[in-house]
Amino acid sequence: MAGKREKPEDIVLKLRQVEVLQGQGLSVGDAVRQVGITQQSYYRWRRQYGGMSRDQLKRLKELETENQRLRRAVSDLTLDKMILSEAARGNF
Repeated sequence: MAGKREKPEDIVLKLRQVEVLQGQGLSVGDAVRQVGITQQSYYRWRRQYGGMSRDQLKRLKELETENQRLRRAVSDLTLDKMILSEAARGNF
């Protein structure tokens, strides 16, 4: 059964909460349990989003969106080029 997918903003907030709880002397396991996530999720999120601020996260999302748009444009142009080269050879 699939769990709910957290938004990146919520992930950064939860990572900060765990850091605060660890600063208060709790172990990683206890802090993670108190926030309501698993240790596996915590370490995966920390690897992916660790040390990011909200501004950096917003910029990352913008870059991912732009990258996706550019990939789509390149694939469309590549397909057009292949179609034109086939037509130029006379294999239509």
